[in-house]
Amino acid sequence: MPGVGDVYRTLAPAVLGYLRAQRAPEPEDLLGEVFVQVARDLPRFKGDDAALRRWVFAIAHNRLLDARRRQGRRPPPASGVIPDRPASLPAEPLDPALVKALGALTPEQREVIVLRFVADLPLEDVARIVSRRVGAVKALQHRALDALAKALAT
Repeated sequence: MPGVGDVYRTLAPAVLGYLRAQRAPEPEDLLGEVFVQVARDLPRFKGDDAALRRWVFAIAHNRLLDARRRQGRRPPPASGVIPDRPASLPAEPLDPALVKALGALTPEQREVIVLRFVADLPLEDVARIVSRRVGAVKALQHRALDALAKALAT
């Protein structure tokens, strides 16, 4: 069984990419919340590497939903522009054209694409995380890839 540090080094960049692509409020803070829960619950985890990856991304998905609920209850800031991302990032920045194209997707499509291709999860795992049938995830992925291709072609 890998330690928390090993899990963090292996999965944190992909989890952070998932949170950023999902336009999470304060993705770095959410990443910390995810790995606090991982550290707390890892001793009870049973499964292989694929199950561990699925479990960590399920935690990230749930923390993202919690953050969006909390954000919905807060009043908007009084003034000033809040940047999407901090000025300096430890990870490589995404291609601006890809970011723009991802922004054109529905939230459900964007989530499926990010879980499939950033998190590198199989369809079955994505379906479990987003609480949809595999067929529904395939359909969302297909429509999202079509929309991305059109957006990137322009």
